[in-house]
Amino acid sequence: MAEKTEQRVAVVTGASRGIGEAIAHALAEQGRHVVCVARGAEKLEAVAKAITDAGGLASTKVCDMSDTAAITEMIESVAKEHGRLDILINNAGITRDNLLLRMSDEEFDDVIQVNLRGVFVACRAALRPMMRGKWGRVINLGSVSGLVGNAGQANYAASKAALSGFTKSLGKEMAAKNITANVVAPGFIQTDMTDVLPQVVKDAAQKAIPLSRFGQPREIAAAVAFLASEDAGYVSGQVLAVDGGMTMC
Repeated sequence: MAEKTEQRVAVVTGASRGIGEAIAHALAEQGRHVVCVARGAEKLEAVAKAITDAGGLASTKVCDMSDTAAITEMIESVAKEHGRLDILINNAGITRDNLLLRMSDEEFDDVIQVNLRGVFVACRAALRPMMRGKWGRVINLGSVSGLVGNAGQANYAASKAALSGFTKSLGKEMAAKNITANVVAPGFIQTDMTDVLPQVVKDAAQKAIPLSRFGQPREIAAAVAFLASEDAGYVSGQVLAVDGGMTMC
């Protein structure tokens, strides 16, 4: 059942597929107007249509999350068009996997630009309308790679680990403004990215997961939806691993 907060506006980046798409649907089911953001318009429109066909509220914004000026413009346009911005879900991210000794400066910088700097720019722009509304929820999507590291992903793990310190700092700065900030760190989730992994890699991953299976996008979306809800007003500065128990010890 949707909460009586239909007026709240949520921005979800990377909403055209996978986890971002599931988050967009989950927030719409709560009664939010969801602004779906990604680089490609066609898939975004399909997600928004599915939400509206189900009785929800959704619109789209095309934005390259490596373009800091475009991010700021996108956030400001959402706040202007709707008169508010209450929830920011920073889900968009990229990988440029390589062993550290072979990793180029560009592979490192590209990942940091999108996964960390893009989040910083989006948060900076979104905090202003949240402060005006005296209410806000920021949820940044991390990764278990940022908690325990992963061979071949030094750039990605660094970007996701940095999100933890960034989000905790944001939470402390904004607490007096009734704005919370948290990280959801997914483990192995069944998406397009994991579907293409060799079976031997999938088998090894499942052996490392106490629940012995990959998670579903809707399970990440459920955690995000809680942290974005009215009921999560006393939860801030936390890193919630949704990983089947991989990091429980």
